[in-house]
Amino acid sequence: MTARSRMMSGSVVQLGSLVSVNFGSAVAGLLIPVAGLVPVVAARQLVTVATLAPFWRPRRDQLTWQRLHPALVLGLALLGMNLTFYTAVHILGLGIAAVLEYLGPFALAVIGSRRLVDGLCAIAAAGGVVLLSEASGHLAPAGVFFALLAAAFWAAYILFSRRAALALPGLEGITVASIVSCVLSLPVALVAVPWGRVALHDWLMLLALGVLSSAVPYSLDAYVLRRLTPRIYSVVTAFGPVIAAVFGWLVLHEHFTVAMIGGIALVVVSSAVAILSHRVPDSQPAALPAE
Repeated sequence: MTARSRMMSGSVVQLGSLVSVNFGSAVAGLLIPVAGLVPVVAARQLVTVATLAPFWRPRRDQLTWQRLHPALVLGLALLGMNLTFYTAVHILGLGIAAVLEYLGPFALAVIGSRRLVDGLCAIAAAGGVVLLSEASGHLAPAGVFFALLAAAFWAAYILFSRRAALALPGLEGITVASIVSCVLSLPVALVAVPWGRVALHDWLMLLALGVLSSAVPYSLDAYVLRRLTPRIYSVVTAFGPVIAAVFGWLVLHEHFTVAMIGGIALVVVSSAVAILSHRVPDSQPAALPAE
């Protein structure tokens, strides 16, 4: 297989991963009013652990703080990211929350840069957010706060996923991180879940959420990360807010005006331009995605 063929196949598979993650987020938007925020997050983490732990759990003699601390911190970032993002989805809707959350990795890509193009792209992205806010009317301050907090957690997730990937083999880092997130969220979820209100089809949807948001994407990423350079990976990831907006419209019946679509497009295009114009060594591994 040629390098171009690997890149094309990797890009297509990554788009599939983004579709799965954002469809899962739309399902979460349906479940949060029924099952509650923490139970939804815990269900996702539980399925992740069940999917990855049989293959990537560390051996007992490797359970040391020195070896595992990047993955343990990654677990805290993962839990914080999921809790704050799903809260923002519940308040703002999936499309707007996804755009605001994406500002985290975008800021990480351009922060500290002295290039004019990065400054212009940052201004354009900010303009897209302002346009989105104006077109949406009055965005709930709490929703914006949680979305931006999710953006910060996503940036932290990217940084620590790289450290964990360098310290631990394969998917062992994200497995340990998911165990941490599950252990912290599951006890609260068991107390918070409204047992009498959750029907059988809701439990099946929670299972589907875990599969769509974790099992499928992580399996696809094992294929993608061997075929895409970090720059191409980041560019494809920039289309995540667009895919989220589509599922927000299809599944959650969110309404987007022409101006709102323009704001989303402005953020995506400015991100793609900033990333494409960077010269990143192709030998660097791409970070695992958040969603």
